[in-house]
Amino acid sequence: MRTPASILAIILLFAAASGAAAQDKGTLNPQPLPPLAHPDDPKTPANQLFGRKTVPTAGPSHVVGFYAGGCLAGAEALPINGPTWQVMRLSRNRNWGHPRLIHFLENLSAKAAKTGTWPGLLVGDMSQPRGGPMITGHASHQVGLDADIWLSPMPPRKLSRIEREERLATVVVADDRKDVNLKVWTHGHFGIIKAAAQDPLVQRIFVNAAIKKALCREAGGDRAWLEKVRPWLGHDYHFHVRLQCPPDSPECKPQPPAGGGDGCGKALNYWFTDAVLRLKPSPGPGVPKPGKPLSSLPPACRAVLTAPDIHASNSASGHHGLTH
Repeated sequence: MRTPASILAIILLFAAASGAAAQDKGTLNPQPLPPLAHPDDPKTPANQLFGRKTVPTAGPSHVVGFYAGGCLAGAEALPINGPTWQVMRLSRNRNWGHPRLIHFLENLSAKAAKTGTWPGLLVGDMSQPRGGPMITGHASHQVGLDADIWLSPMPPRKLSRIEREERLATVVVADDRKDVNLKVWTHGHFGIIKAAAQDPLVQRIFVNAAIKKALCREAGGDRAWLEKVRPWLGHDYHFHVRLQCPPDSPECKPQPPAGGGDGCGKALNYWFTDAVLRLKPSPGPGVPKPGKPLSSLPPACRAVLTAPDIHASNSASGHHGLTH
């Protein structure tokens, strides 16, 4: 069993790596990254290499490696508009994933809208076209099985391009971070997180500890799904869904089952101690971070990086038809 000190060390390590504490805006005029001076240098950070890939590979979809250390072949794009979802921050080109993730998001949004739980999803970052580490932002989201879902319900209209780049999600956590803001938190928030957690494809859901506290309080007798929902720093305006490794990906490294019951006891109380509440926010997602070399990833990721692009007509992520 991990001690509080070891848990705090892990929190600090991933907080520094993830840079996911602040909401960042996109841009209406995204610019391509300049060519690397020495792309074949073994010391070149892998995030600089994968960050310059704007389209996925051709061929079948499969995941390589772990969620925070891997890549993705044959990615599919979540269409930016659907009957029950819309993609945010289009300029980041991170609406890519394994087909299992695409189907999960489409099915979750449709089911929630049909039952009246949630009118539709606003989807934030998923993965890059070939997965891999990102120049800015997440430490995970590398294999096309992670997605951030905003805690703002989808409005009953198509958002404009400028709204998708500059609109901020709803922060549902109180200023003191000890509970949710009861003026903002609704039963719909509870319902959409529960619906996601009950899907058998889901491995983990990460939320702010204050949100976990609210879920524990409202769950009643049906509590088995709470085991998947785990507290993590940030995550006060979105929840992070992580799917299990798909059958078509033998090189996918699974995460161990959550274990530990519903997670509503002493383990949760630790997140509200002074040691955690006093932690300073990490740099925002827009702050570049140094990266590890390509050799730090599974060997198969080199082949994913250098594989031919899928034909442009088949890889369009749907950034069309939006006005400023």
